[in-house]
Amino acid sequence: MLTTLAVAGYRSLRELIVPLGRLNVITGANGSGKSSVYRSLRLLAETARGGVITSLAREGGLPSTLWAGPERFSRAVLAGEFPVEGTRRKEPVSLRLGFAGDQFGYAIDLGLPAPERPPPPMPSKFLLDPIIKRECIWSGPVLRPSALLVDRHGPALRTRDEHGDWQTIPQPVASFDSMMTEFSDPRTAPEMVTVREQIRSWRFYDHFRTDAEAAARLPQIGTHTPVLANDGADLAAALQTIREIGDPAALDAAIDDAFPGSSLDVTTQDGRFEVVMQQHGLLRPLKGAELSDGTLRYLLLVAALLTPRPPELLVLNEPETSLHPDLLPALARLIARAAAHSQVLVVSHAARLIAALEREEASQSIVLEKHFGATRITDEDERDLPPWKWAAR
Repeated sequence: MLTTLAVAGYRSLRELIVPLGRLNVITGANGSGKSSVYRSLRLLAETARGGVITSLAREGGLPSTLWAGPERFSRAVLAGEFPVEGTRRKEPVSLRLGFAGDQFGYAIDLGLPAPERPPPPMPSKFLLDPIIKRECIWSGPVLRPSALLVDRHGPALRTRDEHGDWQTIPQPVASFDSMMTEFSDPRTAPEMVTVREQIRSWRFYDHFRTDAEAAARLPQIGTHTPVLANDGADLAAALQTIREIGDPAALDAAIDDAFPGSSLDVTTQDGRFEVVMQQHGLLRPLKGAELSDGTLRYLLLVAALLTPRPPELLVLNEPETSLHPDLLPALARLIARAAAHSQVLVVSHAARLIAALEREEASQSIVLEKHFGATRITDEDERDLPPWKWAAR
């Protein structure tokens, strides 16, 4: 389980350290930085899949995603005596992401390539392509020299052997690739493989299509689907998989909890699966194409949360979208049930959902706010934050 999320230099997250528990609710006013926290977790997940640089490019590149404020605020500015003014940058460009967990911690530091003197005969045109300056894996909650297990500094990579001695990996790591995708020999770096597979198990749901052309409404070829796709296209197969190899009683209870007297079924024709729902008072069941956006979205969340293959970390971004407020208590109970098998993080601004989740025993709310343009935790006390240390370049 993750115990700490740390982000520095990403959008409004100038320097944010977030303590994490079993069930976490990230909330705050519009523009407080909730989406940035969610995106930073997605970026962390992309490191283990080799897509962190591409993901940054989709967001406009490193210059567009960096913290846009000053490196530091003077006491006079914080006291309101002087306005915020631009200053000459003294520190190198840096976007840092990391986490600590029960077993291992991981951090990555991205920056821009330094100008070469003299320039090479054929200078690169990828001058704004971020490069990875430093990556570290350590044991325990805090990065310390004695706890460091895998250390990547630029292209150089070293790991500790079974005796605790450092050994250098002769193959250099490409500047645009994470060490976890470039090098993954379990004999030499078992910790790296463990952390990589841990990150790859994380699951994110932030955009379910429910429009008239959404694949979830249409018959689809069905195969065993223990994990719902990110867009929910394989909804019928995922629900039938829960029915056959998951917890069918929980599935029926989730439907009845939200829609009393209703039942759910999956029909098949020529190998194509289709969701049908019998609602109380109707003479025939409704097909997926006939369901309201809110009903379909709730079914998608049911399939995601009752997965027969729970991930280590499940992240939901604004799951309340399109749902009627009366469905939110039932959704909260589903989320709490999922937290018994996975660590869960919910980003939401729905007061009713937040209130229902806060009543759960393992829940903790993290309320964000902006202070001089930077996201921070409301009523933050540094003494209550988990310890964190970034690796120097």
